[in-house]
Amino acid sequence: MKPIPFSNRYVNLGKDFYARTTPAPVPEPALILFNHVLGDELGLSDTCLNSPEGTAIFAGNRVPDGAAPLAMAYAGHQFGHFNPQLGDGRALLLGQLAGPDGAQFDIHLKGSGRTVFSRGGDGRSALGPVLREYLVSEAMAKLGVPTTRALAAVTTGEAVAREQLLPGGVITRIATSFVRVGTFEYFSSRGDLDAVTKLADYVIEHEYPACCDAPQRYLAWFEAMIDRQAALIAQWMQFGFIHGVMNTDNMSIAGETIDYGPCAFMDHYAHDQVYSSIDQHGRYAYNKQPSIGLWNLTRLAESLLPLLADNTGAAVEAAKAALSNFARLYEGYWLDGMRQKTGLETRLDEDKALIDELFEVMAVNHADFTLTFHFLSGLSIESTDRDINARALFSEPEPFDHWIAQWRARLRREGSDDEARQARMQAVNPVYIPRNHQIEAAIRAAEDHADYSVFHDLHAVLQNPYERQAQKDAYMQPPEPDEVVHQTFCGT
Repeated sequence: MKPIPFSNRYVNLGKDFYARTTPAPVPEPALILFNHVLGDELGLSDTCLNSPEGTAIFAGNRVPDGAAPLAMAYAGHQFGHFNPQLGDGRALLLGQLAGPDGAQFDIHLKGSGRTVFSRGGDGRSALGPVLREYLVSEAMAKLGVPTTRALAAVTTGEAVAREQLLPGGVITRIATSFVRVGTFEYFSSRGDLDAVTKLADYVIEHEYPACCDAPQRYLAWFEAMIDRQAALIAQWMQFGFIHGVMNTDNMSIAGETIDYGPCAFMDHYAHDQVYSSIDQHGRYAYNKQPSIGLWNLTRLAESLLPLLADNTGAAVEAAKAALSNFARLYEGYWLDGMRQKTGLETRLDEDKALIDELFEVMAVNHADFTLTFHFLSGLSIESTDRDINARALFSEPEPFDHWIAQWRARLRREGSDDEARQARMQAVNPVYIPRNHQIEAAIRAAEDHADYSVFHDLHAVLQNPYERQAQKDAYMQPPEPDEVVHQTFCGT
């Protein structure tokens, strides 16, 4: 059996960046699911992770040879208020994995016990958040959205105390990097420029190598990160995804979706949809995600100012110039993505108004986000025979009929071919998303009855989100009134 290809490069940054910590063992670890496809991609198929021994590692009962477990230090703005010390309070970075192609990935246990950053918490995770993160992160990957990945999920055989006693679990996550905007804030708030510089060099070398030889490497990296974040948030918006807790400690410098706490895909469309139980004032509502992304990047800029120019005035101007590009970049990514979702191949100035009108009609009628675009993908330019399914989503379909007429006229202007356009649209408009009520059903079955079949069945459907699957229509349906999930929870 091959050794796990650890490289542990984060340890080399020095003890100020982390606290060396050993995961706390659990009484009865049991494997729920190992991600064999991801394991193959990472070259782990012939290691102990893909064996019964792997369950003990995923639960924290055994530290694999070559690992250097540590809790990462970071700070963060939480709902706009700065907390100078957060850190991994219930998670551990085991190390970095070198994939077969040389690419490096962080491997992380979440729910593995207390650390020095736990701030009074137990360091554990209830089973529900583990299942939610596994389902949603892997669904995001299949949708094509940059994200952390789930390698394994286990139960622990012990109860954790939240509002009530709940079964415990641990998830093993993979990411390009678990460095966050808050990691830079941690050192900047302490006036530790050497650490900020060392961390920036680390990130550039391993995550943004194209910036290494740039004349102004730190500014080039900051501009590249702005671009990645704009692209990522545009994708969230195109799928109706709401992160729920966009604090700076939950914003990855790699441009990947990270920390699936009170996240949700919306069912009926609302501009300002909120699900997160802790977002009581709608700071992280659906339509505010782009502006919050820019706000978070501005906090990063403040941490990086000494690296951007030789004097503060020039650094501030450089940061402002870079940040001023965010809105343009986001709008470009969002509009290009929405053109794909609506089947438009050419670019016309009036396209944004057409797309905005569709969302307005959806909002007034509480139309289902995912199904609106799914049924739109099957419509014909000349025939209205297939309009019935799409129209049924709208309580007052006349405004939708008016929009459809404009849309068809727009497609005719570019000479759109039905068959080719429908294929393009179906490739970007999913049939299945991890709907809140289906996730909740999987959690309830697992937590209340130790029944993981609901979880496994839902996970299997979400592995192929863009194609209609035989006898799986129930998974594409929005919730019935008594199934609606109004709030999602952080799970800490």
